[in-house]
Amino acid sequence: MNYLPNVLFAIALIVGIGYFTLNVKKLIRNIKLGNDVDVSDNKSQRWKNMVMIALGQSKMVRRPVAGFLHIIVYVGFVIINIEVLEIIIDGLLGTHRIFSSIGSLYGILIGSFEILAVLVFVSVIVFWIRRNVIRLNRFWKSEMTSWPKNDANNILYFEMVLMTLFLVMNATDVHFQAMNSGNIISHSMAPLFNGFSESGLHTIERTAWWFHIIGILVFLNYLYFSKHLHILLAFPNTFYASLKPKGQFNNLEAVTKEVKMMMDPNIDPFAAPAEGAEMPAKFGASDVQDLNWVQLLNAYTCTECGRCTSECPANLTGKKLSPRKIMMDTRDRLEEVGKNIDTNKGTFVEDGKQLLDNYITREEIWACTSCNACVEACPVSINPLSIILDMRRFLVMEQSAAPVELNNMMTNIENNGAPWPYNQMDRLNWKNE
Repeated sequence: MNYLPNVLFAIALIVGIGYFTLNVKKLIRNIKLGNDVDVSDNKSQRWKNMVMIALGQSKMVRRPVAGFLHIIVYVGFVIINIEVLEIIIDGLLGTHRIFSSIGSLYGILIGSFEILAVLVFVSVIVFWIRRNVIRLNRFWKSEMTSWPKNDANNILYFEMVLMTLFLVMNATDVHFQAMNSGNIISHSMAPLFNGFSESGLHTIERTAWWFHIIGILVFLNYLYFSKHLHILLAFPNTFYASLKPKGQFNNLEAVTKEVKMMMDPNIDPFAAPAEGAEMPAKFGASDVQDLNWVQLLNAYTCTECGRCTSECPANLTGKKLSPRKIMMDTRDRLEEVGKNIDTNKGTFVEDGKQLLDNYITREEIWACTSCNACVEACPVSINPLSIILDMRRFLVMEQSAAPVELNNMMTNIENNGAPWPYNQMDRLNWKNE
């Protein structure tokens, strides 16, 4: 018996899964660079959100056409890849369609997979047309440079090739076709290969089989570098998403303590801080290490679909702000920090860059109206607004660099108890006009 194909398959499997595992470890390391945040509350609601949003695609279908097509691709991706289990067993043991022993039910199962494969292929073509022919505006914003555009198309090409290989593999498998039990698609494709001998069909079938499994391993490892990492991260991201009412701004514990001390007449203002008392190293965020790990998970989960930007009132009125760009920039900077750590053997060496100013401009973050439209629009519960607010907090509390209009408003509140530049005694003067 020739064991060479089995050995080669095992090597390909080990290399593919091994490289994927290394990248997953790097991903987890990068996410853990963020500050800790307690998201252990209300687990029942969190599980419900994950099931409804990540698994049930409830927010995707708010745009029915894209939502329906996405569900087809999503279901096809999950179900068709059950067949990968059989490929792995066959590849390691040297068997051929080991699950076919269940009889005619096997043909029906693979036949249903084939129908799904055709539906996925058609859906992917529609996605490609929407992106490249119709050129929907949200896919062609300024942040969608060469890599994001190519990345999206690469995934579509991957899907088309994998579905084609799956169908060709079945159509040229003589023994499988002999079963003729439910495999409608591949059975109708079989006549296309009538001119080939049995050995020729076997060669085509084996070639398609090898390219199919190698393609899946390549796709698996491509995910880390792609926006399609959301295939894996949508589940934890929706689970750990904030359950607070939208618009609720979190208070800094250190500031709250300071305010309470200021209002306590028994506190000595000149006393040294209590032993062990912790003060934040920085108020707000200017770089990715200042964000919390859920925000960094958000960045890696971003699908770059542009729904957030298409709903953003600031972007719609011509401002530079794009919530999608906020997430893309955060991920790019986090990747840069991760590579810095890898290069310097596990230690981050200051590189003179930061997320604020080098990636995200002040004009962008001050253009935000804090309306939460981007948060509401995201199909996987990403929160770009939280990153924007943390960077604003840094500018105001660390650099006193708020816009003039905002500084005037805060001065008026401090002096007059209201945002307007009028003395409290003169507030009702308008009634006499």
